[in-house]
Amino acid sequence: MTEGCWRFYTRLMSDITVLPERGQRPSLSYSIDYRPSFALATVRLAEGAAIKTDSGAMVSMTPNLELQSKMEGGLWGAVKRSVAGRTSFVSTYTAQGGQGELTLAPAAPGDIVPLGLGGEAYNIASSCFLACEPELEVDTQWGGAKSLFGSGNLFVVQVRGSGLQLVTAFGALHRRDLRAGERYVVDTGHMVAWHAEMPYEIHKATKSLFRSVTSGELLVAEFTGPGSILLQTRNLRALADALAPYLPKPSSGSSFDTGD
Repeated sequence: MTEGCWRFYTRLMSDITVLPERGQRPSLSYSIDYRPSFALATVRLAEGAAIKTDSGAMVSMTPNLELQSKMEGGLWGAVKRSVAGRTSFVSTYTAQGGQGELTLAPAAPGDIVPLGLGGEAYNIASSCFLACEPELEVDTQWGGAKSLFGSGNLFVVQVRGSGLQLVTAFGALHRRDLRAGERYVVDTGHMVAWHAEMPYEIHKATKSLFRSVTSGELLVAEFTGPGSILLQTRNLRALADALAPYLPKPSSGSSFDTGD
């Protein structure tokens, strides 16, 4: 490995840290409880401090938190988030007149993982973004055909800067660090976050479409290091497919056929 490549590799390995479930930042503290199946994040904000969250993530809060919802990035940014499966508005909570408390949770069961970002850009699956410090720059980026066919989302959330980022994982979070030139294949339904500079390609799990379908692994993402990939140990779409045979089915005579 050349010296320049080694410096690039070292930077990618050090720019993201999985933080402890309880921590202190200059203007806020956080704690994650009930992990990893039904995680709840509690954020305590100093007076005047703020945090950005995905709209609808709030579970509870103290009455002195001021809530502002806006179309971050303007109308085009809102359109991009809507197509990506996220709500059009980003919520910002600010503590007024003293310390405030906010609790957050994702829509699906699973874990909440605090990450410390160190300046590089990271791509986050749109369904896995929960909250971040306002210092982080958040944008919904065009993912092109790779995101369209790989994850069912046209866009991914790109986060850049230094600060606290909360992501969600259906199941638990698993980290895989890749060396320079190392290749690694991931089922697209398990992708949570990855370095924005790390190249990847979307392709069928096998050369045969029939074998890909019958194996249950239709499309995968193949990454090339250096860089880090954060994965979730369960796939929400796979769970939905597993439950489908047991769900009520519409019938012509009624809204649902209960089978009774």
